[in-house]
Amino acid sequence: MSRVIRAALFQTAWTGDKESMIQVHEQAVRDAAAQGAQVMCFQELFYGPYFCQVQDPEFYAYAESVPDGPIVERFQRLAREHGIVLVLPMYEEEQPGVLYNTAAVIDADGSYLGKYRKTHIPQVRGFWEKFYFRPGNSGWPVFDTAVGKVGVYICYDRHFPEGWRALGLEGAEIVFNPSATSRGLSGYLWQLEQPAAAVANEYFVGAINRVGVEEWGDNDFYGTSYFVDPEAQFVGEVASDKETELVVRDLDMGKLREVRDRWQFYRDRAPGAYSPLTAP
Repeated sequence: MSRVIRAALFQTAWTGDKESMIQVHEQAVRDAAAQGAQVMCFQELFYGPYFCQVQDPEFYAYAESVPDGPIVERFQRLAREHGIVLVLPMYEEEQPGVLYNTAAVIDADGSYLGKYRKTHIPQVRGFWEKFYFRPGNSGWPVFDTAVGKVGVYICYDRHFPEGWRALGLEGAEIVFNPSATSRGLSGYLWQLEQPAAAVANEYFVGAINRVGVEEWGDNDFYGTSYFVDPEAQFVGEVASDKETELVVRDLDMGKLREVRDRWQFYRDRAPGAYSPLTAP
């Protein structure tokens, strides 16, 4: 019998303040759990605006310790209460002046499993991320959760195939890609890259993007969050390009073995030929 996981994504607009943004996400967890969701991921930097549209040190105040800060602890209690695995994309302060774009992973019993730190950091108009974040140093961990093996790859990371493959080699069954990406820049890539990664690496991908225009820039975040299977088929409908939406879908893990047996991409890799890829 196939193993089916009910998974959720939540896309939303900036509410205008941190506390109400957290409360919106807490309610989304309750709503997802009421629909039977077993694992859920939020959008990039979920409890704040996408402040990287400007370069302003006031936004350093959004960073907090992971896992010892109040937000992780708050959602640990919620995960335990509802028996749901949570992926929390956050602004992490390791110590003053050492800041990362991070996702914390909490298991269904509320235990903290670890973190992924965004590896590839853009510095282009509207996405001034090097002002706020150091490049991640966590590698590409895969977390052994109550629903199976979960990986995370954050926003701009998705343009780099190496990390997708590293997650597959570590056994990922679902990879979440929380994002803040805007209509005019990357729309043509949004429904291309993640399905291609799902096919090349033979796992499910959950792609999450926020919605709306925020007051610090003209980035129009276009939502359209979705799950895609290892045959590049969307699982259910793609979410709205304008509205807050909770996406809950059933993912049939039996498809992973079916596709891997068919194509054997992992068997036919030639790692000995790839050394030029690691040259600077």
